[in-house]
This record gives sequence, C-alpha cells and structure tokens, in this order.
Amino acid sequence: MVKNTAIDFLGHEMKNPVVPASGTFGFGWEFAEYYDLNILGSMSLKGTTAEARYGNPLPRIAECTAGLINAIGLQNPGVRAVIEEELPRLSAVYEGKVIANVGGHSEEEYVQTAAAFNDCDKVFAVELNISCPNVKGGGMAFGTDANVAKKLVYSVKKHLKKPLIVKLSPNVTSIADMARAVCDGGADALSLINTLVGMRIDLRTRRPVISVRTGGFSGPAVFPVAVRMVNEVARAVDVPVMGIGGVCSARDVIEMMMAGATAVQVGAANLVDPYACKRIAEELPDVMEELGINSLKEIVGVVNAE
Repeated sequence: MVKNTAIDFLGHEMKNPVVPASGTFGFGWEFAEYYDLNILGSMSLKGTTAEARYGNPLPRIAECTAGLINAIGLQNPGVRAVIEEELPRLSAVYEGKVIANVGGHSEEEYVQTAAAFNDCDKVFAVELNISCPNVKGGGMAFGTDANVAKKLVYSVKKHLKKPLIVKLSPNVTSIADMARAVCDGGADALSLINTLVGMRIDLRTRRPVISVRTGGFSGPAVFPVAVRMVNEVARAVDVPVMGIGGVCSARDVIEMMMAGATAVQVGAANLVDPYACKRIAEELPDVMEELGINSLKEIVGVVNAE
C-alpha cells in the first residue's frame, strides 16, 4: 500500500512534514547543488531582520558531544534583499511555498520585518523568532516573559496578513504557560523548541570558546527535551505545532508527530550532513510501512489518546 506522507499545516498542503529549520539551511537555494529541493515539505528561511546584520564576532561555533553551540547572531542581508534577491533565487530551484523567519531587537522591528512579507506570494507563513539565545537585545528577551511575548505577538498579528507561527524558547519555567500566552496574543501556530543556552571553555586559554560566552545548544542531545516540550504544548493549546530539536531520522519525525507535532523541522543535522532532509523524507514511507502507519495525519498526538 502506498503510504500517505502528506500533511496540512495552516491550510497549506505539504507533501511531507520535513522542513529544514531556520539558520541551518540558508535561504534554501544553496542546497540545490546537493539534491532536488522539491522533495521537501517546505523550509524555514534564515532568520531575517529589517536591516542587514553581520552577526556576532568570531568564534561563534563550538562542538559538543551529540550537538553543537552556535552564536551566529542572526547574520542576514536584511528583509529587502531577502525578498528581492534570495527568494527569486530560491524560486528557480524550489516550486513550493516557504516560511519566513523573522527576528528583531524591538517590537517595531519585528512588526516592520514581518509585514514586509505580506505581499510575498512565495511565503505562506511567518515564523516569529522570539527565542534566539545568542542575540544581544531582543531575541530571547521577548521569549522568556509571557506578558512581553503576548504583547509582541499581538502587535505583529495586527499588521500581518499571513498565518503567524511563534517559535518558543525552552529556556523558561513553563513552556505550556508561554504557549498559552502567545496563543492569547494571536499566534496561529507554534514551533518549538529553539536552542538551549550552552557554553564551552577552552582548557588551554581558560576562556569561553564562543566570543560572546554562550550560545544556542542544539543537536541529537536535545531531542528528548524537545519531544517532552512538544507534547506539553500540544496538550495545552489548540493550534498546530511544528516540532524542532535534535531530529536526525524518519523515526524521530514520527516520534515528534506522535507527541503532537503536525510538521517537523530538521536543524543541526543539516550542518553535519547536507543530505539529511532528503534522506529523512525518503525514509519516511519505509518506516511507516514497518510501523503499520498508512497516513501521517492519523498519528499526530496519538500518545495523548485516552
């Protein structure tokens, strides 16, 4: 029997739930030299701000057991360049629609950058990054205070014509409370988790490896934490959830979906293996066959069934 890997996310039909995560896949077109990107369900673009940013000074990557720490700092060419240059290049190699990921230092910058995608047909939804742990000012400052996050989401939603996904930080006391707050502010969907805060020390220099001391820890080591938080959020709110965190295989995708995710982002795995998302998408039907799953839609949140 042919396995149905298709899912619906915010009214957008995707051929499978596999979505490269923001910050790990550039603006997409860079990976076209490795494989046909049309195998993907969608993709979340590199974090975009109102103006161009260089990001944090070097070094900003540190290797860890079963993961890595990054403190890139939202390096990007600015929203105008993304819309006028990056998206046309992507359209030449990928026919589907994508998710724009938006960051900022202030409420005004978030609103301005998100609204810039209103008339961009290539983008079907905006992912609001209120949870980046490696940006000074903004970033995680918005994602760890429920009232601040709710206000920000409400402001962005007022000016946005597209569905709004809010990306949540795991660095909070209660991920469910934060999820409820941003949904009260108007979020149409949630994505989680963003990276955990991590640090490495160079034993020879006795100094932090990362120039700004700490950064976002991601990779296979965070997968169980991500599954737990996705499940908590899926039980707490009634909007669709996109699971992120340490996903490396088709089995991981299915586990995330059973926890409550409708779609799944693949992040750090892309930095280790540029073919990771292609491999995962191709393996899905075989793993579904092994587990007796005919359609992925039937397993979303199944772990919560009474």
